Amino acid sequence: MARIDKDTTSAIVAKFGGKPELLVQIMATIVNRFGWVPEDTIRQLATELNLSRADVHGVVEYYHDFRTEEPGKHIIKICQAEACQAMGSKALTDYAEKTLAMSMHDTENDITLEPVYCLGNCACSPAIMANGKTFGRVDEKRFNAIMDDLRGKA
Repeated sequence: MARIDKDTTSAIVAKFGGKPELLVQIMATIVNRFGWVPEDTIRQLATELNLSRADVHGVVEYYHDFRTEEPGKHIIKICQAEACQAMGSKALTDYAEKTLAMSMHDTENDITLEPVYCLGNCACSPAIMANGKTFGRVDEKRFNAIMDDLRGKA
């Protein structure tokens, strides 16, 4: 992913009129474009929006999609909500962690693995999201096929 620079951050802040009450929208724009919010961007947002660094960092920590470390090229989210749990998401999570040789919240070999707490796909549980696309009724075989497709092996 591209690195965000100070001029780009300033342009995004200006797009929202420099209004501190639009911090969430500003950060969503940054994350949608760059995938994460680096520490120097947090400091710059605090300065430009006349907020404390703690205020900005608190918002980053509150929202699970606002990460402070660069994610992998492929972001895999496995639903952990009740409907998905009832349909096997815990076993799917265990399988994904074992197969990918990583734990939730880790980034390894261009993959970031994260929990998510509802993808709105409860009727097709268990659900995952891979690079922003939602998949339902994911079992081990389908998980492998999705991963192969992401890696270009399909």
